[in-house]
Amino acid sequence: QNSAIVSGPKTIQSERATLGARTTGIHGRIMQGMKRYIPFALVVVVLTIMFGTAYGIGQQILRLNANDPQIQLAHEVAMQLDQGTKVEDVVGAYKVNISQSLASFVVIYDKKGNPVAGTGYLEGARPKIPIGVLKAAENHNDNRVTWQPNNDVRIASVSVAAKNYYVLAGRSLREVENREQEILQIALSGWVAALLFVVIGFV
Repeated sequence: QNSAIVSGPKTIQSERATLGARTTGIHGRIMQGMKRYIPFALVVVVLTIMFGTAYGIGQQILRLNANDPQIQLAHEVAMQLDQGTKVEDVVGAYKVNISQSLASFVVIYDKKGNPVAGTGYLEGARPKIPIGVLKAAENHNDNRVTWQPNNDVRIASVSVAAKNYYVLAGRSLREVENREQEILQIALSGWVAALLFVVIGFV
């Protein structure tokens, strides 16, 4: 009976030591597994940043280049107006349906933001734009924004402040955004292919 009492604490200590060793072993295996996959995770992060950056650069180049024709057109029209050319003589008589056409267009607004002339039309009328977009051009060389007059139309617009008018030149972003999607698909395909090579290398 006395022997059983003495051996009890030793047995508990032995079990605790065994449990501690098992816990240490499990912890060690977990840490080894984590160390094995840390390089893989780092490679995935680096690849994601690389392909994401490549897509972002391509998208920005396309979007910024979409403004180029409008920059020239808006400044040219504003200059002619400031030189005294009549509004109707500046814009011409042709019409551009901005919801369907990819052509550049121009709309001239008075200082209250009302369209007074132009080649751009939406649903049969010259489109209005928030006056704040036009006024923002007064403190800068021009104001370049993406304008969405309705849910189906997105325009790369450039506004310039003339002496007595605001001039807005625009062009549909439909084709540009189609190219952005193509760049996105290329970037995603390259990212997936690179990940497959990495997975094969780590297996």
